[in-house]
Amino acid sequence: MAIDLKQLSARLGLSPTTVSRALNGYTDVSEATRARVMEAARELGYQPNLAARRLALGRADAVGIVYPVDTDFMGNPLFLEMIAGVSDRLDDAGIDVLLAVAREKTELRTYERLVRGRRVDGLIVAHTRVVDERVEYLKRVGFPFVGYGRTGSPEGFAWLDFDNEAGSVEAVRRMVALGHRRIAYVHAPLAMNFAAQRHAGFLRGMAEAGIAVRPEYVVPGSLDRRGGYASGRQLLAMPERPTAILVDNNLGGVGVVRALLQAGIAIGREVSVVVNDGVPPDTLLIGQDVAGVTQPTAYESGQTMAGMLLTLIDGKPLEQPQVLRQPVFVDGTSLGPAPAA
Repeated sequence: MAIDLKQLSARLGLSPTTVSRALNGYTDVSEATRARVMEAARELGYQPNLAARRLALGRADAVGIVYPVDTDFMGNPLFLEMIAGVSDRLDDAGIDVLLAVAREKTELRTYERLVRGRRVDGLIVAHTRVVDERVEYLKRVGFPFVGYGRTGSPEGFAWLDFDNEAGSVEAVRRMVALGHRRIAYVHAPLAMNFAAQRHAGFLRGMAEAGIAVRPEYVVPGSLDRRGGYASGRQLLAMPERPTAILVDNNLGGVGVVRALLQAGIAIGREVSVVVNDGVPPDTLLIGQDVAGVTQPTAYESGQTMAGMLLTLIDGKPLEQPQVLRQPVFVDGTSLGPAPAA
């Protein structure tokens, strides 16, 4: 039968305070005493009172991620994969993941409640924005957090991000090398930092190739399939349709591909497509080998961020507070030579 702290202390002939500090690694307890306490705890089946431990340490043993329901992140397999990586890494440390739901317009208030109420020990800020009041608030109050992405001013906080601009530049280069000049771009809201970076990469790639960007070919989309579908239909309705389309997010890319298939377009021959983050495998776009700019797995990124956050929660400095991953271009039959004029 498991014993509690009071019983363990009595068996050892030590005060509960000494035993508690030994179990929690305080340096004012000698190494010999700590070893004796740890050995007895294992042998006797000591089970800590988690509520008392949290109260004593001022810990919630939880990390938070705030999900804005106005967006479609939960429909994105990559977002769920990231959460799985975070959860698995934190589970090893005995820490839970708290997913809080908020409207985008009231999202900051949710952050404030989580911080003031000490409901979590740290936060992961997903889908960072160019100007991000959530990041500025957490920096101001000194609360542990890691950004899943940078902001327009990426100094002074820990983040993990991808070189989104470089990915778009490489995609444009691949298209240009195959003879494409009428290149369209479908993008998520540019207030989101990843979208702004990828858009900057598209413009840079076009400038390097000496190709003027046609304003009608740059189509605001969204982060969901329906928005991508509408953007694809808009491009196909143009008097001179593009020969290649670069989409800045995976779910938007699914919608664009669907619009082309519905219109009977031979993808890769009549119109080429490249999708940032690739097309999720659960899209039912059977037989479509879509070229993409891919990143290291979201699961691995989630584990990395969780490890960073654990270090910050413990009050230790990060050896690498800012992690930038490089994209990889993955070819596919959706990208082919520009059709003859």
